Amino acid sequence: MRAASIVLATRNRGKVAELRQVLEPLGVSVRSIEDFGDIPEPEETGRTFAANARDKALYYAGATGQWCLADDSGLSVDALDGAPGVWSARYAADAAGPGASRGQIDAANNARLLAELAEVPDDRRTARFVCHLALAESGRVLLEAHGTVEGRIGHEPAGENGFGYDPLFLVPALGRTTAQLPPEEKNRISHRGRAVREFVGKLQLLIQSGPDRSG
Repeated sequence: MRAASIVLATRNRGKVAELRQVLEPLGVSVRSIEDFGDIPEPEETGRTFAANARDKALYYAGATGQWCLADDSGLSVDALDGAPGVWSARYAADAAGPGASRGQIDAANNARLLAELAEVPDDRRTARFVCHLALAESGRVLLEAHGTVEGRIGHEPAGENGFGYDPLFLVPALGRTTAQLPPEEKNRISHRGRAVREFVGKLQLLIQSGPDRSG
């Protein structure tokens, strides 16, 4: 596989760290969108993770002139009819207040989720993390990948690793939340890890099939 250079269309440092850990050992040069100055964030109007990922990848590819990899991911809780879904990152952003940090918004999101599930028994707290990835160059989507992981929502946060809803997302087979897993183990079982592994296979074929337009 020839070297590829990809811009990650996110300012979420947790996502950047996870994707770098998987992609850079494969010879993929990974840059953050923050390396390109103050590009305004696009409005997320898609009703699905796939639609949002495509829109973000195309937007940032056009803004940077580079291959851009965007993901849209979140939590789908069965007892809440799939919520927070595509609104996962901003589920309780209003409660966190203007100018809140990512950590403060995450805490507000988790608090709202626990409040809404307060009367829901364990057997109905089933949920899944979903990740959809899209790689684009200016004007077109080059490839997409998808991953999920099943679990349930705990009754209180546990663990110091990860971000977002990780402290509440219990993987029953492991008896731990994803925030209690070391990064390598989380990447192995996570929705994003699974999507990235599918993505890497497709990326290898893409690079091998034509001229290197990745940098």
